[in-house]
Amino acid sequence: QVQLVESGGGLVQSGGSLRLSCTTSGRTINIYPMAWFRQAPAKEREFVAAISWNTGITYYADSVKGRFTISRVNAKNTVYLQMNSLKPEDTAVYYCARKMTPFSVRGGVNTSTEYQFWGQGTQVTVSS
Repeated sequence: QVQLVESGGGLVQSGGSLRLSCTTSGRTINIYPMAWFRQAPAKEREFVAAISWNTGITYYADSVKGRFTISRVNAKNTVYLQMNSLKPEDTAVYYCARKMTPFSVRGGVNTSTEYQFWGQGTQVTVSS
């Protein structure tokens, strides 16, 4: 069983930064593409960023491109999301997720149904 645990959320002023972390206990995530999604109140869960398992190729939603950076340290079984220039519209619960299939991003990276395991989420609140 894979358990993903997010941390690093909190309250920050507009223009500030936060770094989210996602780590796992149990089985490794090292051979799987990983992603961050977010869900704001009364909105559907949306894709934020994803990263391949080994090449460091990254993918971003247009709304966060240039402000957020996803990275991973496989030796630590950890994925990060560095969030800069935060805006009030970034306020949401942020979830990390492990893709259903190892190694490949086939099937896409920005659809929640491509991901099998999810963390419990961490709240990010950006005040104006």
